[in-house]
Amino acid sequence: MSGPRILHAGPPGDDGGTDALAPRLRASWQRSRRYGVAADHVQPVFTGSVDTESLLFECGREVLRGLRSTLADEPVSLMITGGDGLVLCRMSDDLSFDRALDRVHLAPGFYYAEQNVGTNGLGLALADRAPSLVRADEHYCSDLRGFTCAAVPVLDPATGDVAGSVNLTTWSDASSALLLALAQAAAGNTAALMQARGRGGGRPERSAPRGEVFRVQSAGPAEQEAAEPLSARWTQAVDRAEAAMVAGDVVAVVGEPGAGKTALACLARRAALPRERLLGVRPPSDTDVEPWLSLWAPELAKDDTCVVLEAVDSLPARAAGRLAEVLAAARRPAAATPLPRPQPFVLTAEAYDLLPEAVRSLVGAVVEVPALRFRPDDILPLAHLFARRHRGRAIGFTSTADRALTDHQWPENARQLRRAVREAASRTDTIDVQHLPAEVFADPGRRLSLLERLERDEIVRCLTDPTITVAQAAERLGMSRATVYRKIAHYGIQIPDRAPRAGS
Repeated sequence: MSGPRILHAGPPGDDGGTDALAPRLRASWQRSRRYGVAADHVQPVFTGSVDTESLLFECGREVLRGLRSTLADEPVSLMITGGDGLVLCRMSDDLSFDRALDRVHLAPGFYYAEQNVGTNGLGLALADRAPSLVRADEHYCSDLRGFTCAAVPVLDPATGDVAGSVNLTTWSDASSALLLALAQAAAGNTAALMQARGRGGGRPERSAPRGEVFRVQSAGPAEQEAAEPLSARWTQAVDRAEAAMVAGDVVAVVGEPGAGKTALACLARRAALPRERLLGVRPPSDTDVEPWLSLWAPELAKDDTCVVLEAVDSLPARAAGRLAEVLAAARRPAAATPLPRPQPFVLTAEAYDLLPEAVRSLVGAVVEVPALRFRPDDILPLAHLFARRHRGRAIGFTSTADRALTDHQWPENARQLRRAVREAASRTDTIDVQHLPAEVFADPGRRLSLLERLERDEIVRCLTDPTITVAQAAERLGMSRATVYRKIAHYGIQIPDRAPRAGS
């Protein structure tokens, strides 16, 4: 039998105990196996913070407060989750029940999607976009079989997309007859309140961003870990940037989107001045130039601060001229002594010639960050680092997953690698090919329609299932085996160790 074995507490039946389940639940259990979710303990991803300013949070919490008053002293916990399964808030009047939920991490800040903990009420509701009731032994993970959960998706009234869910959880031996009805009413009321406040309720629209200013933390173990194992091409670029900074040049770090320009600039600056404070600054909207400048320009006068100005080539035209004036005034003159002072700012852009002319004239040194496809030796060290940062501990990779990652060209560079690894690490403690997103196995140069992308992803999902042959994958896809091979060629799909074998 493939996948994790189901403990004796699970529902009876063949095929790992799923025969007795309803079709939706059986399909969810099968997905849980493919995600690599542990069957004997829950270990959801913890994010550490939630968005308490969203319209969903505001309206959902208000609705649940009203419902809570009608369920006083009942062992029922009321929750709002985001569309990705992140628990945003939890309400209950039963302290012992709250402690039980804490033991399985069903609490704000934890992800409870199917990919994280297997079949459960809120995960199923989000996966199927349908009201869901999961009782006791219907949960995939044995840790959750002491509970019964009813969950209903909340649809964004403006877009129709799933904004999140309302989840009601009680003990497995408590009556659940009204639980789903209460969850449906709460989800409907939440969506209605979101519509009223988002469209006609006087809720002000969010203004366009002014350009984010954020502090880059002091160098710690993670940053050192990211720098040390990387390739000579990366470390040489860091060394060149450091030398130019120490020489007193205005440095522009250039390269493709997602290649790590800001990371390289920060590493070089920390090497030059380890105790310096680093501020990252992103471009503003066209109407917010002066407020944007007022947020960070005073920092240029401080001896212990460096401002890293990101994506200067994407500045609005009006902002470029004002930025050049501010930087020219802050630029430190060439030193008459052998020890010049590093400039108080660093620039990043895709290319030197894309910098606004007024800003380009200030630049004394240009350092290019090589794209990730030119640094294949960096892929696996970065993948392990991204997984460890996401989960807070080391995550394993199979040799097949290693080959899949190193064979891909990564057109979006380290940013794309980070996204793919975080998605996979959310599903399992040991990443194999079936946990990686479909884009890793396909031709990155092909432009696909939405329908083509869906078809490609489904083919990859079946082909990366290690328990089935190509013929079985074709049957599951409703295609002939010849058609599957044509589609593989069409989409440029390459899966390590997926060669036709006996019986395929």
